[in-house]
Amino acid sequence: MGQIKVGLLFGGYSGEHEVSIISAQAIASAFTEEENPQKYQIIPFYIDKKGNWHDSKIAQQVLNSGQSIDPDHTQRWNFPSQLADIDVFFPILHGPNGEDGTIQGLFKLMQVPHVGSSVLGSCVGMDKIAMKAAFKDAGLPQVDYVAVSRSQVWSSPCSDGHSLAPGGDAGSHLFPKLCDDLEAAIDYPCFVKPANLGSSVGIAKVRSRQELEAALDNAAGYDRRIVVEAGVVAREVECAVLGNENPQVSVVGEISFTSDFYDYETKYTEGRSQLHIPAQLPQEIVEQIQTMAIEAFQAVDASGLSRVDFFYVEATGEIFLNEINTLPGFTALSMYPQLWAASGIKFPELVDQLIGFAQERFQESEN
Repeated sequence: MGQIKVGLLFGGYSGEHEVSIISAQAIASAFTEEENPQKYQIIPFYIDKKGNWHDSKIAQQVLNSGQSIDPDHTQRWNFPSQLADIDVFFPILHGPNGEDGTIQGLFKLMQVPHVGSSVLGSCVGMDKIAMKAAFKDAGLPQVDYVAVSRSQVWSSPCSDGHSLAPGGDAGSHLFPKLCDDLEAAIDYPCFVKPANLGSSVGIAKVRSRQELEAALDNAAGYDRRIVVEAGVVAREVECAVLGNENPQVSVVGEISFTSDFYDYETKYTEGRSQLHIPAQLPQEIVEQIQTMAIEAFQAVDASGLSRVDFFYVEATGEIFLNEINTLPGFTALSMYPQLWAASGIKFPELVDQLIGFAQERFQESEN
């Protein structure tokens, strides 16, 4: 049997484009180690910021440089002919149009296996409102939250009788009814998050009415669905999940940082945060987190891989499920591969197992 041709798909029409490139570099490197070169042939494909697909020659140039390329705005998208040769896809497209079920639907139509969750698991795991509803239905504990729509933000009545214009100056245009309702449901400090972005893009921590207004306006510029969550004084811990029907869990890791919260810059700037693997936690807390990680994985019908994030309130012993990421980062600073390394699965073996789970899930769906 010849080498398995793996299509490494990265970049994407998303605010997390640059992170995707860094993740793809790490994954490509892992396929050059140990027994992987004998088993796999990696064929990279790059999607630029306008959604245009590029063949392996240009994709390799992007991997080598680590820099995105300026898209040709006159170009109409087309599929590189090399796509027809792929045996299994490894998408590492973070954010919308990559981990939200869209590309997964394309793979399904192409009838080619792919790493990660299917359409359902991807879209539910991506949309924080749908995700939280699934967690609630499964009886998993979460902090208080309220779902808000863009239309509520940009069409809410202002004090002068007008509406807040899209992208307008929230500081000078008040929408008191919406903010009154949010303040009644959620105490300060709270977090305002676009429902469909990852890597902490567009997230703001707010402590006042003025900050709330500005954060809502900013989040509405990213997504038409917004989540406002209660803040909690807690340790931020994470657990990795690997597998399909009978997933396994990693050790639990903890993130510490000196910034106000774990924002995009802190997450992807070396030295801004520290990962503690394994986290120094009581064994019973570790076991509860690991059990809840599998329950969260199954609640959204995830498969292949996920990273599940929690808040641990040390003062009370409470554990709150924060979110699931069905296509977590694979950069050198990313928690997911480091958690598995600490659990005995090195990076090259991890990508090898992910290919195996992708093929397994595809075969199951065919039967």
